[in-house]
Amino acid sequence: MASNIKPTFKEIPSAREMSFGIVVSEWNQPVTDSLFKASYDTLIENGAVAENIHVKYVPGSFELTLGAQFFAEYTDVDAVICLGCIIQGATPHFTYICQSVTHGLTELNMQYNMPFIFGVLTTNTYEEALERAGGKLGNKGADAAITAIKMVALHMQMEEESD
Repeated sequence: MASNIKPTFKEIPSAREMSFGIVVSEWNQPVTDSLFKASYDTLIENGAVAENIHVKYVPGSFELTLGAQFFAEYTDVDAVICLGCIIQGATPHFTYICQSVTHGLTELNMQYNMPFIFGVLTTNTYEEALERAGGKLGNKGADAAITAIKMVALHMQMEEESD
């Protein structure tokens, strides 16, 4: 049964002074392309400058963690949005990939003290993925972009208050 729960975001800060990395999985590309478009468009709609949005592609969701780490090590972005789609299959592969990506991104958040946003769909079917990538349940790529903006703003606020 599909959930109709959608996030309710309070005020979204301007992203004008922020820079973002977006790492997109090529696996399940029609879904991840839709997630990317919504994420990119949401950043722009909220003030981000196109030149401050950097995009890289990785083969699959498992590689999102290392792709995100490359952004942290080789660029000066304020946050990294990780977009992927993992669909349940007949083997335990789904579970291993989901756990690895979740754990890896959590570790990166702590290691680099910057937001690494989990924009990875973990669905039972391709149809469920489409529902969450622009279908009747909205687009989780947009949600990931808003989360990135809000987390960067929080980080900036906390740094200012600590000075």
